[in-house]
Amino acid sequence: MTEPAATPHAAAPDHDVRALLRNHPDFRRMWLSLTLSSFGDWLGMLAKLGTAAGLTVGDATQTSVAVSTVFILQLAPAALLGPLAGALADRLDRRLTMVVGDVLRFGLFLSIPIFASLTWLFVATLLIELVTLFWGPAKDATVPNLVPEERLEAANRISLVATYGSAPVAGLAFILLTLLTGVLDNALPFLAGHQSDLAMYVNAATFLVAALVIARLDIPPRTPRPRRGGLAPTLGRDIVEGWRFVGGSPLLRGLVLGMLVAFGAGGVVLGLGRAFVTGLGAGDPGYGVVVMAVFAGVALGVWQGPRWLSGLSRRRTFGLALSAAGVALVLVALVGDIVVAALFVVALGLFTGLAYVSAYTLLGLEVDDDVRGRTFSFVGSSTRVVIIAVMLVAPWVARFLGERTLAPSPHWSVTYSGAALAMALAGVVTGVAGVVALRQMDDRRGTPLWADLVRALRRHGPAEVAPVRVPRPAGGCFVALEGGDGSGKTTQATLLAEWLRERGHEVVVTREPGGTATGRELREVLLNHRGEEQPLSPRAEALLFAADRAQHVAEVVRPGLDRGAVVLTDRYVDSSLAYQGAGRDLPAAEVETLSTWATQGLLPDLTVVLDVDPATAARRRAGRAADDRMEAESQAFHARVREQFLLLAARDPARYLVLDASTSPEVVQQRLREHLAPRLPSPVPAGAGAR
Repeated sequence: MTEPAATPHAAAPDHDVRALLRNHPDFRRMWLSLTLSSFGDWLGMLAKLGTAAGLTVGDATQTSVAVSTVFILQLAPAALLGPLAGALADRLDRRLTMVVGDVLRFGLFLSIPIFASLTWLFVATLLIELVTLFWGPAKDATVPNLVPEERLEAANRISLVATYGSAPVAGLAFILLTLLTGVLDNALPFLAGHQSDLAMYVNAATFLVAALVIARLDIPPRTPRPRRGGLAPTLGRDIVEGWRFVGGSPLLRGLVLGMLVAFGAGGVVLGLGRAFVTGLGAGDPGYGVVVMAVFAGVALGVWQGPRWLSGLSRRRTFGLALSAAGVALVLVALVGDIVVAALFVVALGLFTGLAYVSAYTLLGLEVDDDVRGRTFSFVGSSTRVVIIAVMLVAPWVARFLGERTLAPSPHWSVTYSGAALAMALAGVVTGVAGVVALRQMDDRRGTPLWADLVRALRRHGPAEVAPVRVPRPAGGCFVALEGGDGSGKTTQATLLAEWLRERGHEVVVTREPGGTATGRELREVLLNHRGEEQPLSPRAEALLFAADRAQHVAEVVRPGLDRGAVVLTDRYVDSSLAYQGAGRDLPAAEVETLSTWATQGLLPDLTVVLDVDPATAARRRAGRAADDRMEAESQAFHARVREQFLLLAARDPARYLVLDASTSPEVVQQRLREHLAPRLPSPVPAGAGAR
């Protein structure tokens, strides 16, 4: 395929983060400011918690209440006023908002160790979060103005890395700064007796530097648009309307309840973590180790967990990860050693991160587009309310449980603080919630979970046997249209073929199964075989699809590419990975090896996934003829198929294009044409491609 001509910033793929930072200096400065501010947020949180503990030393209950109050004051403004602040911030000058916000946070953080008062700590925390409410939306709204649209995904990804990846670094910095305070307090008397003050001063400086960086940004001016309706929905209306929608779906109900329990357990850890670490004989450095460990685990779970369990359905992944997080929390609470506890905290973070990313992906897949924003808003508001409520109650539960000593034998006993017992109780509740969610949401009933998990872990990595690959034809362009039944593949192939012919291309429109004479006979067996006494087995089905594909590539696809044509196929290899691999529950590595052998390694230049939820697809098919074997499968089957298509696309974003097929065919077609146009080779004159 002929490559498009290079442009100054088009040489690198859209997902190339290094090229993004190199070619867009204003975004690079913005990202640097975001990194500093995020680092300051995490370091400031640890310093505030350390200050709260230092000002209430000697009373475990007062320490827990003070720490919980700091967390509540950090969460409450966003939970109650977030939508309103976002609407107001959108009317202000964004650069000025960010600069003023960082300067104000610099001054507020600087004032905390100077006043050294618990009351002022609470007031300053509240003011800092109110300022952040305006700073955050201004930052989020600025990023799309600093990068081209095709680089926005990479910009968002690297922004998330800056936001959450700075947490472990801040934890390490907090440990070093608290230890350094013990060395410098002789030379700097104002640090004596205040272990967290140096961290607070360094944290304040990061916001001042971030403000100076933002002040140099060249942000394009905005064109004000007339506003309609009120500023934002209230928190109460948001929660009531969201719960009404979520409560109507057993899947969403189990998913959201599981998430709320998980965040509630997180609230227990946040509220009691400082007292728990103190009970283990560790001070601020020990607490910094625990915080750094949990965020390192969360980052690992979010970025690598789905890859490790790519062969396991997201529903099972969510329930399993939630249960494992509960077990890890129980172990954290009961081990009685700060070093071992930190290791289990990493596991707790890993499983929590995996549950988090699985849940949010499922919400995005299962919720209709017209109510998706409301549902996510409901989940965000509800989780903050749950965390606040739990952190208010947790210290008193710990006090009620009190310190307990267990003596299994006359020669051995172990003592647990109330904080440890409350955390263990939260772990048990989380584990049970994971089991309940798994039972309610399971989409592979009949397949043992343990066997499914072992097989998913074995799927990670390349196939053991690498089939021989025949070199790709030098000419033409190969495009595969994939998606569930009823996603509109045939419509899009027809519209795209018309457009390509108008541009002078030879176009070959084909399909699987049935693109050849042999394939049409196989199609009849594959889609219309309904023998109840001797149903077609999954392996036989996979072999027949592979046979159709081998003949299809040899007879239609490769000859078309040899002539320089644009070949459009309705289904290809990904359909087998989705339908036979995920749908029929066959080992994905075996299905992939079979398809690679059948096609001799030929892959499309572009695979277009037309994404639509199974319920919408079923309604579209209702007006057509009777469903074939595949279309007649259950909603759970089609949900697994859809999930696998999206997973395949996520693994190789450079070769895939995912389009929301719930919109009109014209909108989908326009987006497809815009993406395909730069990839097309020059049209080949008639007869020039013959060989």
